[in-house]
Amino acid sequence: MNKLNGFLYGIISSASFGLIPLFAIPAMQHGMNFMNVITYRFLFATIALAILLKVRKVSFAIEKSDLPTLLLLSVFYIVSSVFLLWGYKFMPSGIATTIHFMYPVITTLVMMLLFHEKNSLSRTLAILMAIAGVYALSYTDSQGETNLVGIIIVLLSAVGYALYLVTVGQRKNKELKGLRLTFYVFFFSTLMLISGMLATGSLHSIPDIPTFGNLLLLAIIPTIVSNLTLIEAIKYIGATQTSVLGAMEPVTAVIVGITVFGEAFTLPIAIGIVLIIAAVTIIILKR
Repeated sequence: MNKLNGFLYGIISSASFGLIPLFAIPAMQHGMNFMNVITYRFLFATIALAILLKVRKVSFAIEKSDLPTLLLLSVFYIVSSVFLLWGYKFMPSGIATTIHFMYPVITTLVMMLLFHEKNSLSRTLAILMAIAGVYALSYTDSQGETNLVGIIIVLLSAVGYALYLVTVGQRKNKELKGLRLTFYVFFFSTLMLISGMLATGSLHSIPDIPTFGNLLLLAIIPTIVSNLTLIEAIKYIGATQTSVLGAMEPVTAVIVGITVFGEAFTLPIAIGIVLIIAAVTIIILKR
């Protein structure tokens, strides 16, 4: 039963993260630019995380030595979030989310290049499969034209999240983790975003109640629900199996894109999705 619960938590965690387009795109369609959407998402998520930590009686105390790492993590998380939503303007959300899902492959490349982690035949194969998957996904229209701008933007999103994961893994204080770590990443990210938006005069009010609802759900489901169920999944089935279940993230985003936003689903897109999910699964199992 515990293992079954773990698989359910893992599926819910990855699927809920894949619902980002479901709430972000309608907010942008109502006139909010992606920077405002991200700013409000981080603000609402920070408030929700603070309430959750208070209810769970988790200490908010951190060491001064943690501040540089938390600030760096916040920068990487902002980069990942900003470039993912920006990518939605150039390509279907399902494709963008699938390319973003390459972050474990990029994490492996970073570890090999910067930390001299050993390469292997399976890793090389996975990297080539991921590249082939992106190439297949790049043909998103009937004329087979490649949207290079969109691909570069979303790949930068994956790079940002990969650097976030590498920094989490290399940090000195291993006691700061879980929801407390997530809270401070969102807290400092919110401060940076609001400061930047106010300084440039680009922070706008929420236009209507439906948009407020979408922003609130964007903050709660892909953040609070995803993190809580992730922690429970790891508790029951371990990090490796939980990571493999992360394949539900792009699958969910693609289903949402097709059923809600009428995005196309072609053979090259199917091949690209399968190649990237297979590549990521190989990387995770080898790690």
